[in-house]
Amino acid sequence: MDRLRVIAVVSVIVCLCSGSPLPNFVVLFADDMGFGDLGSYGHPSSLTPNLDKLAAKGLRFTDFYVTSPVCSPSRASLLTGRYQTRSGIYPGVLYPGSRGGLPLNETTIAELLKPLGYTTAMMGKWHLGLGPNGTFLPTHQGFDHFLGIPYSHDMGPCQNLTCFPPDVRCFGHCDQGVVTVPLMYGDVIKQQPVDFLRLEDSYSQFATEFIKASANHQQPFFLYYPSHHTHYPQFAGHRAAGKSLRGPFGDSLLELDSTVGSIIHTLEQTGTLNNTLVFFTADNGPELMRRSRGGNAGLLKCGKGTTYEGGMREPAVAYWPGTIQPGVTHALASTLDLLPTIASLAGAQLPSVHLDGVDMRNILFNKGPSERKAMFYYPTSPSEKLGVFAVRTGRYKAHYYTEGAAHSETTPDHDCHITALLKKHDPPLLFDLEADPSENYNLTPGDFPDWASVLQEIQALKEEFEASMVFGESQMARGSDPRLEPCCTPQCSPKPDCCRCG
Repeated sequence: MDRLRVIAVVSVIVCLCSGSPLPNFVVLFADDMGFGDLGSYGHPSSLTPNLDKLAAKGLRFTDFYVTSPVCSPSRASLLTGRYQTRSGIYPGVLYPGSRGGLPLNETTIAELLKPLGYTTAMMGKWHLGLGPNGTFLPTHQGFDHFLGIPYSHDMGPCQNLTCFPPDVRCFGHCDQGVVTVPLMYGDVIKQQPVDFLRLEDSYSQFATEFIKASANHQQPFFLYYPSHHTHYPQFAGHRAAGKSLRGPFGDSLLELDSTVGSIIHTLEQTGTLNNTLVFFTADNGPELMRRSRGGNAGLLKCGKGTTYEGGMREPAVAYWPGTIQPGVTHALASTLDLLPTIASLAGAQLPSVHLDGVDMRNILFNKGPSERKAMFYYPTSPSEKLGVFAVRTGRYKAHYYTEGAAHSETTPDHDCHITALLKKHDPPLLFDLEADPSENYNLTPGDFPDWASVLQEIQALKEEFEASMVFGESQMARGSDPRLEPCCTPQCSPKPDCCRCG
């Protein structure tokens, strides 16, 4: 096995130094998926054969983190390798009429790869801003091609839309008083409201055509697929509806899995699979307030909206046949680490800004230790005054502040609920996440002899990190303007009543 790992690392080095084709990259990003939602992560009734195959034949992470327990900031960190506080994607998330978005002076993975001749595409949920005249859309952030929804698919009235065949209406009412959700191709609205039953077929076709065209032109490619699944309201087309044992959530998850399978099949067909790193993870934990329609955090505490493990610890798989050997890693890693890792593999120049990500190649190719010293947990509304809410290093995690969230209502654990108000902990709560991943048993000096030294180490890491943190201008603080809400008939009034393009 050690010999195989050495061969894998050498093959990558030879590829980069000998003029061989540059590696391709496919990043798959689920939405509101819990640590316990996949079959490969222990769920007994999820039907995810393609994702389970990636987990079985790839490297499965047990300690992988996002940087925020909600959508927009988590996505910003993945694409930039920087905490959302630096780019200004806080507090909360962006909305259809938001004036702000991911600043154009931030460097995305797509922009990093473009100078090397990569062709880039994104399909799915952007949620990093639309802005005046589409200022912040993917096509202005390094992506050559874009098919998708510019924000979350629940940010528009959905009660009259069909989410499941033959004519099952969407469950819930979603946001009211805003335009119906558009499907965009590049900067142009292709359909409004979006047809949920055929949306995933459109994405599969888009991915197939993009990969085939890239292969035919012998051009290295980067495909970013941030899925709408399994965010509420769940939806699925004819091929997935009614096919799982988990009901609407399970059908939504199965449709995501089917698209992943289509992408892998196309990579195989085009002969690019063995030269492609496929990485799968999710943006934040499950929205437990939706009960069985909201996902499952497994044995982790709480979910979306909180800085407990269930809100920010995610399933993750790295798959690269012949290069990454199958197995499991307990190394500490994050979405922040994707940009520097991809840069290293492609030979790209890193942006001249403060990066929070580290190179994961030692984990991927050697199953070795991580270069990451710590993970820092910011709440949905971070502030310079309070700083990070929690810090993990090694097996230990300290909570300096805790707070519940509406997203994690309905669970028996009242620490998760919105009524669990902001609470400062002095001394911090301390948990051993290897022995107690559910964060049930606070360590004390009486039962843990190394209590003082561990907290001292964590405090030093926290102070060093916060000294380096410069908060960018909040993009959410720029406010919103209903006139910016995308509409295929922009001059009509009032917009929510007259966006009827088909």
